[in-house]
Amino acid sequence: MSAKRTRNGAKPRRADELARLKAKPDSEIDYSDIPELGPEFFRAAKMLMPEEAQPVTMRLDRSVIDFFKRGGPGYQARINAVLRAYVETVGKAEKR
Repeated sequence: MSAKRTRNGAKPRRADELARLKAKPDSEIDYSDIPELGPEFFRAAKMLMPEEAQPVTMRLDRSVIDFFKRGGPGYQARINAVLRAYVETVGKAEKR
């Protein structure tokens, strides 16, 4: 039996942590390890709109499904992200 979840799908302990972080004022956040993004970054940035998802039926190993489901809600989006990374990596290799 799994732990009950809050309205937004988070497990209670995680929900408590998220609430604590949300209440923390910006002045208490340490940004020292995050580089500032200058004008060059924004000149080179490209806006990418997500593709419309296509519903599909496919067979996956139970262990693969269980692995992604253990991450909680959004497991299908995570599977899609892994497949997208594979497509981009193989696509680059094929263009060489």
